[in-house]
Amino acid sequence: MGLGRFGGGVAVARWLAEKRAAVTVCDTADEESLRESIGELADCRIDAFHFGPHREEDFREADLVVVNPAVRPGNPMLEVARRGGARVTSEIELFMRHCPGEITAVTGSNGKSTTAAMIAAIYRAAGRRTYLGGNIGGSLLGSLDEMTADDRVVLELSSFQLYHLSPDARSPRVAVVTGFSPNHLDWHDTLEHYATAKQRILTLQSESDAAVLPTYDPAAAAWKNLVRGRLLYSVDPDELPQLNVSGEHNRRNAACAAAAALASGCSDSAIENGLRTFSGLPQRMELVAEIEGRSFYNDSAATTPESTIAALQSLDKPLWLLAGGRNKGLKMGKLAEEIVGNARGAAFFGTVGEQLRDQVLALDERFACTACETMAEALSWCRRQSSSGDAIVLSPGCASTDQFLNYRQRGHEFTKLVLCQANLSDTNGTRNRQIDV
Repeated sequence: MGLGRFGGGVAVARWLAEKRAAVTVCDTADEESLRESIGELADCRIDAFHFGPHREEDFREADLVVVNPAVRPGNPMLEVARRGGARVTSEIELFMRHCPGEITAVTGSNGKSTTAAMIAAIYRAAGRRTYLGGNIGGSLLGSLDEMTADDRVVLELSSFQLYHLSPDARSPRVAVVTGFSPNHLDWHDTLEHYATAKQRILTLQSESDAAVLPTYDPAAAAWKNLVRGRLLYSVDPDELPQLNVSGEHNRRNAACAAAAALASGCSDSAIENGLRTFSGLPQRMELVAEIEGRSFYNDSAATTPESTIAALQSLDKPLWLLAGGRNKGLKMGKLAEEIVGNARGAAFFGTVGEQLRDQVLALDERFACTACETMAEALSWCRRQSSSGDAIVLSPGCASTDQFLNYRQRGHEFTKLVLCQANLSDTNGTRNRQIDV
């Protein structure tokens, strides 16, 4: 249910077909928009592809329904399936059920991708073969046959993925919560519903499991009563080695990663080596190029106000911000305050652009900012306004789906625009240092 464009639907359809299941793929999107995903299944035996409005008989006659994480709560077709006796599951639940290795799972409103990647780096430094997957991108179902009980698996889990886990889903051996703040309220409707989904990473665990909560986030730390096994807190950031990724938020991510590694039995030296060599993830304050003395950063993965606030606080040079996109039902007041306090200027784009501009100008009518229709226009404005020695940062603080397929496409487009400008500057005889992306 929901083939999608991000690989999870394709992977689970292929995996089930290889297990000789009779697979029907259905998606409310049209066939043309899913052409690439359909093409990836050309060599698989798929019994039927159904596009457009869902057919009730597909769900009434199914034995198993694998639901895409994006399917909203209360979808009537899932109730049809359950009444017909079908088991409802998800790609990530199927993987967790069949995975032979030890699973560490990470969730949180911000920082979960980086924290998961840091944990994976520590496990590798400890000499363990390690797999990283889940919401961070890429299904691990295709790797199950090569996994063993000695392997480590690190999964980033979104609230959508956690919501769709069934009551008898396998629990992670180590669960990590990086923090909690409002997010995805356009999908969850209420903050309580969002929190309950996130808390499932803890409530699915047993007494033999371990959980890590952050000392720096009171909202998440308050979930300690939900922990059913061993409780650990994030380590003191001052005890960590120097990192290759900037910002206090990344030291906090590393503090959670270190605690998770301790829960899994890693040595202090493995933790230090893993964190010291971690170089960051794409599209998270990623330096794209330096052009005419200006540093361009791609932080397209920042889809919440809190993530953008962390970006604003992470650099020690004058900063020009590109922010905007589609609001996920979140309040922007705190972000507006941080922009005024920490940025030299800002260009806002997308459906929330004018709202953000107006909130900023209400705080400081002299603040240098503008509202643009597109990210390209916002980038051009920031470059014209900035000077040598400044940083120009794409850190949207919003979802991308008003103008892009996802945050990755948004970040790739930003990188293309920046490198195009770099090439133009080269043509004009300006010396630049570019970084491959």
